Amino acid sequence: MTPFAGDDPAQRASDADRDRVAGILGEALATGRLTTAEHADRLDAAYAAVTVGDLVPLTTDLPATSAPSASTVADKQKIMAVFSKVIRRGRWVAGRHTELRSTFGALIVDLSDAVIPGREVTLELNSFCGKLIVTVPHEAHVIDEGLAVFSKRAVTAGKDGDGPLIRVTGRATFGKIVVYRKPSP
Repeated sequence: MTPFAGDDPAQRASDADRDRVAGILGEALATGRLTTAEHADRLDAAYAAVTVGDLVPLTTDLPATSAPSASTVADKQKIMAVFSKVIRRGRWVAGRHTELRSTFGALIVDLSDAVIPGREVTLELNSFCGKLIVTVPHEAHVIDEGLAVFSKRAVTAGKDGDGPLIRVTGRATFGKIVVYRKPSP
């Protein structure tokens, strides 16, 4: 399948082009045509693609599908810990807008090995009487736009490389939110 038939392979790829390929890959994962490891590798390559020609080989061995919505793959995601402890680490796909919510619990999320869809993501961190700890890649540019009420909020912001922009929003109420960078390799 070549979703870019007729396009110049040297043309620079847009975010919409990358999202279209991500949608196709998500459909292939859902139907069992790709393993989770293959999906993660190809999704990494899709969001790192510079030209349309970089995107074409990622879907050539997949059958034509109805136009999948990239929003099902990369738009929104929600992870919650309510009266419990939840840990998310390793290779996983984050959403462009990922809400992390801890209510009377602990939520520990490591983005250092996660597939970040695109150049900018928003992490909405909400903690009510809970703890939220997030590790971001060492090369990420972090902007903190959140607030705290009777809470601790510690966000290691700034830019340490040319990695993705991670915008941190949300609110801590009687809780704790910590966002820190993974140490440089």
